[in-house]
Amino acid sequence: MTQKTLRSPSCSRLGLALTFGLAWALAALSLTPSAAHADDYPNRPLKIVVPYPAGGVTDMVARAVGAKMSEQFGLPVIVENQPAAGGVVGTNAMAKAPADGYTLLCAFDSFATNPFTYKTLQHDPLRDFAPISLMVKSPQVLVVFPGTGIKSMADFMRVAKEEGDRFAFATPGAGTSSRLSTELLKQFGPLDSTIVTYKGGSQAITDVMGGQVSAMIVSVNLVLQHIQTGRLRAVGVSSLKSIQQLPDVLPIAKTFAGFEAQSWSGMLVPAGTPRPIIDRLNASINKALAAPDLRDKFTSQGAEVLGTTPEEFAQWLQKESSKWSAVIRQRHIQLD
Repeated sequence: MTQKTLRSPSCSRLGLALTFGLAWALAALSLTPSAAHADDYPNRPLKIVVPYPAGGVTDMVARAVGAKMSEQFGLPVIVENQPAAGGVVGTNAMAKAPADGYTLLCAFDSFATNPFTYKTLQHDPLRDFAPISLMVKSPQVLVVFPGTGIKSMADFMRVAKEEGDRFAFATPGAGTSSRLSTELLKQFGPLDSTIVTYKGGSQAITDVMGGQVSAMIVSVNLVLQHIQTGRLRAVGVSSLKSIQQLPDVLPIAKTFAGFEAQSWSGMLVPAGTPRPIIDRLNASINKALAAPDLRDKFTSQGAEVLGTTPEEFAQWLQKESSKWSAVIRQRHIQLD
């Protein structure tokens, strides 16, 4: 179904709340409760909640990192998918989870932008959660159905402008980074193209490969194999530089200076989790991310494997919120 745009939400209050939330989060992270809280942690299985469908980028990261954490702790680390409403339902539930370090949230980019696309949330991303680590960033790629005849950004712009609203983009969800990146490209164009919203990436990708939809902006790792086999054609990457896996595909920024978008995945826990436990989880997650087999797995798919401090992740969340809230206002995106 085509996603309709509605009245832009007022974001001044939300911007103030996010600024306050970041200050609160950084202050909370600076607290150093007694290490006794972490003396016997963990002593039972951990659960990582992924509020998105199985098979996506965040799900794959959560499972790879969770497996390494399980090896380190000698305990099961269970990954549970709770897909609904662009991650909102699962995240709402996580905000009310015990702040004991046994239930973690593996978040996707929409975590930082949902306050601007939904009028009301039952959680505040910065106030109700404590960041642990920004784990992976992945550039996106603009792909098209090969039958369009599009082979370059110049071809893409010509065809998209000629077809107007008959030219359709697929997105895997109304509030996803794919949707926001598409809106950003339409703004740069400017383009009148239609956006077709799916419930997850798999069907959206399938429909682009089948020609039911002309184009899609999507994380590289989800479509790299289809590009290599010729079922999709890549015409631009969202990073400022070309990537190793697609060296002949130029950045979209070569056509539109300043265009940049990244998908990302990070781990958080409910606010109030003792700092020694956060530090223990941070060390475990970053050790997992440093494992050569895990790094090779994601790097080969075009992702950048990170592993940050909690403070660095908090600052990243603020940066992403500021950037995409402006796009959401300008493109009049509202989901409820």
